[in-house]
Amino acid sequence: MKILVAEDDYNILMGLVEVLEDEGYHPIPARDGEAALQAYQAEQPDFVILDIMMPKQNGYDVCRAIRKSNTTIPILFLSAKSEEIDKVVGLELGADDYLTKPFGIKELTARIRAIARRVKVNKSTQQVPIEASPSNPQPQENTSESFLISDLMVSPGELRARRGETVIDLSIRDVKILQSLFKYKGKVLDRNTIFNECWGTDYYPNSRTLDQHISQLRKKIEVNPKSPKIIRTVHGIGYRYDENL
Repeated sequence: MKILVAEDDYNILMGLVEVLEDEGYHPIPARDGEAALQAYQAEQPDFVILDIMMPKQNGYDVCRAIRKSNTTIPILFLSAKSEEIDKVVGLELGADDYLTKPFGIKELTARIRAIARRVKVNKSTQQVPIEASPSNPQPQENTSESFLISDLMVSPGELRARRGETVIDLSIRDVKILQSLFKYKGKVLDRNTIFNECWGTDYYPNSRTLDQHISQLRKKIEVNPKSPKIIRTVHGIGYRYDENL
């Protein structure tokens, strides 16, 4: 999912870009209102994050311009302003939510997932097919819909998984990893294949990045992360999901 991020503070902007990339999104940065509108027209993003106090055009003006041509794209305001009237103005202009600075990374990503679920941005979790080869066998199943992996029901369109009554929030990258493991169940997925499917072919592989993400994902979905049943390590190669274990 492509996310336009308009923020005039360079450090905040780069921090947001890094966080969104880690979550599996494709951020499009802009440092003022005019650049934001140009990027919106050129890139056609799926989601928009707008700071309010920006040079050239403020966030309210950008939101108003976007809403003239697109009434459904999710828009989230970020602002140091905390007065109730500022929030009301933003929401009345058509924003979906409002987050006041300073904010936590977990809160930001949770808001994005919640808004994405509400507007059903299902295309953000579609798999990019991998060309079949001896090391990349043909997938066994189409996992674009909800699927059961071990005792976990994964709903890609909701960015959620369920185990009984327990609901687990997932990032786009979490979903892609689980989709890949399910598609090639019983087969070992080497690190390059996982990076290509879940990070993209233009991402420079880093084993530490993958291992850290798998570790965090296990904490979310495994009953016992120290003895995982869903994401099993194949030492020296990668990871595997064994359906019957």
